[in-house]
Amino acid sequence: MPSTQNKDYYGLLGVKKTATADDIRKAFRKLARKYHPDVNPGDKKAEEKFKEISEANDILSDEKKRKIYDQLGFYSDQIDPAQAEAAARGGYGRPRPGGGGAGPQEVPFDFEGFDFSNFEGGSTAQRQAGSTAAGGGWGGFRDIFSGIFNQQSGGRQPQSGPQPGTDLEYTVNVDFWTAVRGGTARLQILRQETCPTCHGKASSGAPMQCPECHGTGHVTQMGGRMKFNIQCPRCGGTGKVQNMCPTCDGEGVVIKREPLEFRIKPGTRDGQRIRLAGKGNAGTNGGPSGDLYLIIKAGTHPVFTRTGDDIYVTVPVTMTEAALGAKIDVPTIDSHEGGARTQLKIPPGTQTGQKLRLREKGVPSASREGVRGDEIVDLAKVNLFR
Repeated sequence: MPSTQNKDYYGLLGVKKTATADDIRKAFRKLARKYHPDVNPGDKKAEEKFKEISEANDILSDEKKRKIYDQLGFYSDQIDPAQAEAAARGGYGRPRPGGGGAGPQEVPFDFEGFDFSNFEGGSTAQRQAGSTAAGGGWGGFRDIFSGIFNQQSGGRQPQSGPQPGTDLEYTVNVDFWTAVRGGTARLQILRQETCPTCHGKASSGAPMQCPECHGTGHVTQMGGRMKFNIQCPRCGGTGKVQNMCPTCDGEGVVIKREPLEFRIKPGTRDGQRIRLAGKGNAGTNGGPSGDLYLIIKAGTHPVFTRTGDDIYVTVPVTMTEAALGAKIDVPTIDSHEGGARTQLKIPPGTQTGQKLRLREKGVPSASREGVRGDEIVDLAKVNLFR
C-alpha cells in the first residue's frame, strides 16, 4: 500500500501505540462491522471511514510495515526497512507528526502541504485498491528516499576529539647467533609523526563560517518536487570549518624516516612478534600513538638446526663405535666458538639414525627464565672398512 500521508493509524483504530497485534485485530473488526459499505449503503462518509481503518489495519497488523511507520511516522512500500531504521537513528529534521510511531526519533524532511498524487499514478480506483503497478511515479519516489537516507547514514563526518594512531608492522632479519644469544638490532622505519605546525590538530588559525551552509549547519537538497533540509556534509552540522594546516594538508601528521635500535632477548624464535608500545603512527588531536610490531626472521646455521628451544646436530660415528659403544665429543651452541665440546656416551648396538639427547644444551627460553631446551644428536654411521 503506497500510503505516504501523515496519518494517525493508532488513533483511527482507537488503540494505543503499545497495542498488541491481537488488540489491533479486535479494534479493526469492531470498527469494520460499524462502517462496512454493506451496512451503510450509499453512505460516502462511512465508505471513506472504512477505507481509512482498512489502511490502518493493513499497516499496523504487518510487523515490518508497522516498524517503518513507528520509525518515520508514515509508510510506503517503496521505503527499505534498513533505510528507515538508519533515518530513525539519525534523529535529524523536524519531529514526526503526533499520529505516528513510538519514541522521540525524527524524520529529516517535511511532507506537509505536498501533493503526492503524481507519485501514486493510475486511476482513483487503482489507488483506492492499493495498486502500485499503475503509473511509474513510485520508482522515482524510492530513488529520492534512497539518496536521502544514504546521505544521512553514510556521509563522512568530520572527526573531532583525540584519534589514536594506527599500528605498524615490520619484518626484521637477524642472524642465527643473535636470535640464540640475544643482542641488538637496527632498522629504518617510516612512521607518521605529529605535525610540528598544527601539533596534530590538522588545522591552523581560528575556525571560519562554513561556506557551504553559511553557518546554519544545514543545506537544502531537491528531490524532484520535494525539498529536504539535511545536515551539511562539509561542516558536519557545526556551521564552522577549520583552516587546513599547510604543512600536513589537514592530516595532523607527517611521514618521517626514523632509525630504530631495539633489544633481542636470548632465545628469540623465528616468527616471534615483538611489541614496542607507542612506536607506531602518531595520533591526532592529542590521541595516543599506535604500537610497532616487529616480526623476527631468524637466520640458519650450517651445523645446527633449531626447532623451538631445541638444537639438532648430526654427528658421524664408526661402525665399531656404534657396535661396541664409545664416548665421543659433540659440538654444542656453548662450545661452537672455542668452548669445550660435550662428551656423549654411545650405547653398544646403536643403529644408524638413532637420536640421543643432551639435557639442557639447547637454547635459553625467551619466555621462561632459567629454562633451556635440549640438544638432539642424530648419529650417522660411517663405514671405515669399505
